[in-house]
Amino acid sequence: MRVGAAGSRLAPRPMRRQIAAGCAAAVAVMLLASCHLSSTSSSASQAPGGSSISVASVPGIAEAPLYIALQQGLFRQAGLSVHVRSYPSSAAEIAALRSGKANVAVGNYADFFFAQEQDPRKPMVVVADGYNAGPNVMDVMVSPDSGIASAQDLSGKVIGTAAPQLIPARNGQPFSLETVAASSVLTNDGVQPTAVTWKPMPANDLISALGSHRVNAILVTEPQIFQAESQLGAVSVLDACSGETVNLPLAGYFAPGSFAEQHSAALEAFRSALMRAQADAAMATPVEAALRRYGGMSSQTASLVTLGVYPTALNTANLQRVADLMSFYGALPRPLNVAHMIFK
Repeated sequence: MRVGAAGSRLAPRPMRRQIAAGCAAAVAVMLLASCHLSSTSSSASQAPGGSSISVASVPGIAEAPLYIALQQGLFRQAGLSVHVRSYPSSAAEIAALRSGKANVAVGNYADFFFAQEQDPRKPMVVVADGYNAGPNVMDVMVSPDSGIASAQDLSGKVIGTAAPQLIPARNGQPFSLETVAASSVLTNDGVQPTAVTWKPMPANDLISALGSHRVNAILVTEPQIFQAESQLGAVSVLDACSGETVNLPLAGYFAPGSFAEQHSAALEAFRSALMRAQADAAMATPVEAALRRYGGMSSQTASLVTLGVYPTALNTANLQRVADLMSFYGALPRPLNVAHMIFK
């Protein structure tokens, strides 16, 4: 059993995945019912003959529906030839978009919004929302013997987190979607974000750093949450996507504005096919198969990681929350109006 913040007990991992999925689905339904949605459509669209789209992807949980669409032939049914190429980081994806090596990229909203602000002369559009947070998909984890049992206990502590890709780490300010979200939850729990020290490091070193006590805690996403639990018996003391950050959009699909203008019909067909795959991702079996084949996960990890939400519509107001949080915590130098970036 895992012990959560304020001493609350969380269910064992397999059951917790089902609970998380149910909660996330409920949140998604409420948002869809109450908020204005963009013109994203799940109805089938056909691309012009001979249409081809190159997609840049960092394989992981957020990208699972992209691979489901490939496996099920959904892009082919929409008249598209889609080629997916793996990249090591969001920075590499953005470079591929801007050089013309890729037409679409799926990645972390924070990095893409920051890139948009840094070079507005090369505008990007948001084609589709790809992955939103659910309970416990982004957690601050501690060793079971750490003596840290709540968010308040993190004050004065060093928290390891993945090194920034685009946003510079300076003056202790948040430099990623993870640190921005965690800062918001810390603030709500009465802890000033400046009271903790973010220690950026290679993502693959985080679990070993916690195990060797080089840091007091780590801020991680899946599958590292599951790995930290399995390898160290680590426990979560803060869910970075809770309170004001509940259902926070984490990753989306972007395209250069110039490509969107010239190939709007092909891009609409791509989005339509992708939304069919996003709907299929509500079922565990296709997601697990995609994570095993393309995400490099073992069968056990793919079946036990906690999943967020794969939305089937794009909510502009929800995306604006990401930009506003980034601006508030200094990860964006200026406010960003996300509505101007939506592909329609």
